Amino acid sequence: MRGLAEFNKFTEEGMGNSINLLRRALEIDPRYAPAAALIGLSYQFQRGRGWKPLFGAYAEEAAGLARHALDNGKGDPDVLWMTGLVLLTFAGETANAANAIDRALAVNPNSSYAWMAKGYVLAFGNAGDKGIEAFRRAIRLSPFDPLEFRFTGGLAIAHMMAGQYTEATEWADRTLHQVPHYTAGIRIKIALCACLGLIDEARQWLPRLLELQPGLTVAEMNAYAAKFLAPEPLGIYIEGLSKAGLPEE
Repeated sequence: MRGLAEFNKFTEEGMGNSINLLRRALEIDPRYAPAAALIGLSYQFQRGRGWKPLFGAYAEEAAGLARHALDNGKGDPDVLWMTGLVLLTFAGETANAANAIDRALAVNPNSSYAWMAKGYVLAFGNAGDKGIEAFRRAIRLSPFDPLEFRFTGGLAIAHMMAGQYTEATEWADRTLHQVPHYTAGIRIKIALCACLGLIDEARQWLPRLLELQPGLTVAEMNAYAAKFLAPEPLGIYIEGLSKAGLPEE
């Protein structure tokens, strides 16, 4: 519970404290699935905010903890959606992620976070229209959620994958208004500007991204996103970042 409270601060320090507390919980009970799942999700948040590099041993650890959590928390909807997201983004296990998230929704069809997770699986898999429906359902279930930026950021991605770039940009702007230093949101904003031919605006955002993620390259982003993005949306995303002037190597 203390780890969850620290997680919910959504700060760099809070995430670090949360992970330390959750590790202590696992030392007490190695089979405690919620702690294992939340460590993986904490890593995902740290990476999304630029507090961790895109690559590192922590990614393998997150995937391992997610699999461990699945083995011990098959009836817990929160464990299921959290591990689904972690397996999707850290291990690229799209089918296993989708299965876990669908099981979460079978147990609790009113889980806004499970619908959010399903939205990401669909959007990343190039099913943008269905992803939009999932994210909108998540918002209807929890319209003032503290993780609203994950809902709106997901809608930006889903609209982008559906080829609806103007609508996607509106959702990206809403996301960055809530969390200005959300590196995943900034990357989507840059790619969308490039898709709309707004190259000057895309290049204006680039220094902000590189300030948060120094040394980021197109090659690194391609290797990172290829793990969970289907080939067609990956091409759109990477081409946008390249047009904006992100260094190739």
